[in-house]
Amino acid sequence: MTATENTIAGPQRDVVGYNGKPPKVTWPGGARIAISLVVNYEEGSERAVGDGDPTGEQGRTPDWPAGKRDLALESLYEYGSRAGFWRLISIFDELDVKSTFYACAVALERNRDAAKEIRGRGHDVVSHGYRWEDVVLLGREEEREHIRKAIASIEETTGERPVGWYCRYGPSVHTRELLVEEGGFTYDCDAYNDDLPYWTTVHGTKHLVVPYSLAANDIKFQSSYGSPKDFEDYLKSDFDRLYKEGETHPKMMSIGLHMRLVGRPGRAQGLYNFIEYAKSFPGVWFATRGEIAQHWFDHHA
Repeated sequence: MTATENTIAGPQRDVVGYNGKPPKVTWPGGARIAISLVVNYEEGSERAVGDGDPTGEQGRTPDWPAGKRDLALESLYEYGSRAGFWRLISIFDELDVKSTFYACAVALERNRDAAKEIRGRGHDVVSHGYRWEDVVLLGREEEREHIRKAIASIEETTGERPVGWYCRYGPSVHTRELLVEEGGFTYDCDAYNDDLPYWTTVHGTKHLVVPYSLAANDIKFQSSYGSPKDFEDYLKSDFDRLYKEGETHPKMMSIGLHMRLVGRPGRAQGLYNFIEYAKSFPGVWFATRGEIAQHWFDHHA
């Protein structure tokens, strides 16, 4: 059996991509770089014994006894929706930038005022699933049902149907097919493999992928970022390189945020400093995922 034979069903891997020849992107206003701020809204939809799950999310005590509520961990998540959300959305207002919320449906159901504020302040919503769950553990039809439940719920809480999708960490081998079969989704973000959007084909249907990033992502506060300055410096370095490359071939920069992480005061200041820095350069477009996807449809189809 060779390495290129399909041994497991699912999409074919593409390790070539643009092959060193990315398209000459024409962002609005001739921008060199499109910056996509993404806030992962998960708080209230994570695994929790109090919600009927057999175990909760893994916290500081990995050997936490099964079937017992971890009230401390629950409260760490709650900080994101109670305080972090409002801090971040106020920073976006102050600096006049728009973001995308990767939102779990159940999380928005538990904070309907926040759900209304997201759309009301001009941000957009990408479905992050019905709950913050590992879809690879679901059967195909169960995953289809969860997609439909997420659509209905988010449309009800925000007043608008989501047209973008992003799973928890990664999709199953069925996810993209299910999104195309469901209809109404114009793009997904379930990939980390490029600095630009790209087209793929799902059973003969053209489908857009707007890749995401785990590099410029505050999740590393749990592992490698030691301080807000580390996060700020990494974002600035990422920006500087992409901005330089963008002089001839404009790029996209995805920044992953979590309300319970970067929503803390000191970390939020690091994010504020970066946004202020990026805005000091000409040719920078802060855009939602929906705006980037729509621009790709209009100019790079």
